[in-house]
Amino acid sequence: MSDYDRNVAARGFGAARAEAIDAGLRAYMIRVYNYMAAGVALTGVVAWLTFNAAVVTDAAGRITGLTPFGQTIFSGPLTIVLFLGTLGLVFFMSFRISNLQPSTALMLFMVYAGLLGLMLSSVFLAYTGASVTRTFFISAASFGALSLYGYTTQRDLSPVGSFLIMGLFGLILAMLVNMFLKSSGLEFAISAIGVLIFAGLTAYDTQRIKEMYSANDDGTIAGRKAVMGALQLYLDFINLFLFLLRFMGDRR
Repeated sequence: MSDYDRNVAARGFGAARAEAIDAGLRAYMIRVYNYMAAGVALTGVVAWLTFNAAVVTDAAGRITGLTPFGQTIFSGPLTIVLFLGTLGLVFFMSFRISNLQPSTALMLFMVYAGLLGLMLSSVFLAYTGASVTRTFFISAASFGALSLYGYTTQRDLSPVGSFLIMGLFGLILAMLVNMFLKSSGLEFAISAIGVLIFAGLTAYDTQRIKEMYSANDDGTIAGRKAVMGALQLYLDFINLFLFLLRFMGDRR
C-alpha cells in the first residue's frame, strides 16, 4: 500500500511539473508575440507619420510633391545611412545578445523597428493607403495561421527550415541581379518565391523559438530569448507583408 501511495505522489508531482512548464512556455511565447506586435505597431506608426510629413498633397489628397524632409528621407545619402544602420543594428543584436541586458536588447529592437518605419514609409509613395492596409491585415491573418501551425505541429521542421534558409540566400542574390536586369518576369518570380520562403520561415522560426524555451532559464536569459524570438518573427512578418504587397498592392 505504501508503494502505491509513493507512485501516486510521483505521478502527481510529474503532472504538476508538466503543468508548470506548460504555463511557463505559454507566458514566454506571449511575451515574444507582445514584443513582436509592439515592434510592428511602432514601424507602422513611424512609417505613416513619416509619409505624411514627407509629401505635399492637393485638396483631393493626391501627392503633388515632396517636402524638404521628404526629399531628404527618400533620396540622397540618408537612405543609404538608414539601410546600413538598420542592418548593422540587427547584426549587433544577433552577435552581442548574450552580453546585453533584456531591457537594453528590447530598447535596441524598438530602435530598429522605428528606423525601419522611416525606411518603409516609401511604400506609401508607391502604393495606395487602402491597398497597404488590406495587405497588412491579410499578412497578419496569414502570419497568425502559419505561426500557430509552427507552434502546434509535432513534425520537425528543421529540414524544411534549412532548405528555406538556403533559398533565402538565393532570393537575395536574384534580387541583386535583377537590380541591373530590371526583368519584370524575374521580379514576379522573386515576389512569388519570397512569399513562400517567408511563409515557411514563419512556421519554422515559431517552432525553433518554442524549442528555445527552458524552465531552468533565469529571468535574464529568458528575457534575451524573448527579444531575439520577437526580432525573428518581426522580420518574417515584415518580409511576408512586403512580398505580398508586390502582388496585392494598388500602385499610385
